[in-house]
Amino acid sequence: MTLTATDGVPLAVEVRGNADAPALVFAHGFGQTRHAWDASAATLAQTGWQCLSMDARGHGDSGWRSDGNYDFAQFVDDLVRLARVPAHKPILIGASMGGLLGLVAQAEYHVFRALVLVDITPRWEAAGVERILTFMRAHPQGFANTEEAAEAIAHYLPQRAQRKSPERLRSLLVNGADGRLRWHWDPRLLQTIATDSEREQERLLDAARRIDVPTLLVSGENSDVVSDDTIAEFLRCVPHARHERVARATHMIAGDENAAFTTAVARFVAPLRFTASEDNP
Repeated sequence: MTLTATDGVPLAVEVRGNADAPALVFAHGFGQTRHAWDASAATLAQTGWQCLSMDARGHGDSGWRSDGNYDFAQFVDDLVRLARVPAHKPILIGASMGGLLGLVAQAEYHVFRALVLVDITPRWEAAGVERILTFMRAHPQGFANTEEAAEAIAHYLPQRAQRKSPERLRSLLVNGADGRLRWHWDPRLLQTIATDSEREQERLLDAARRIDVPTLLVSGENSDVVSDDTIAEFLRCVPHARHERVARATHMIAGDENAAFTTAVARFVAPLRFTASEDNP
């Protein structure tokens, strides 16, 4: 399905499961697409959840801003619109950027009945984020074929034993006018959102202090984006939150250790399936 954002940008949404089932909304990280959730969403849909995953604006099959002007507020507004699609308030599963957007959306609009934050805290380790941005800035000339793209990913994610298949890679790449393949996100995002997020940290900390719904933080044992210090700070802001650490996983938990990640999410959301949920406005 396609949602239309407030400013007219089309947003690509994938829906799995029964429309009458309690809903999970998946929000991916910066530079990713909704396909980052394919395995987890498919598994959870089979166990009785409706799963909605969306390509953020400027990513995947969603539209790009014609003027290249992106800001944090646009992404929050888009997530709020998605959260209001199910009949009842959904539970957020948000990784990295998606988790930060979820914090603000919940604190300011109260659209979720629980939060799962995936390897992200309101304050993060700058070196880990810089490593991600360095990868995103690399290869501006694109790739001649999917094999070159697979090599770049293998170098960036050496912990992955298996390379992405050509089919999976095609969902992450787009053909440029010059015939070369480039990542399926607007490179102009790096000029705005990548720097804008740093300025949002105080707002994010304030949002965390206002969270009053069940909350789970899932971190990767080998993450360089969150640390013991940033996790401790988050747990002070949200004292009722639970924390689970996934062994062997880096920042890319759902891709590194999907079975363990999905099990942690399923365990957290299971008691919430039958709790009273407010109707969406």
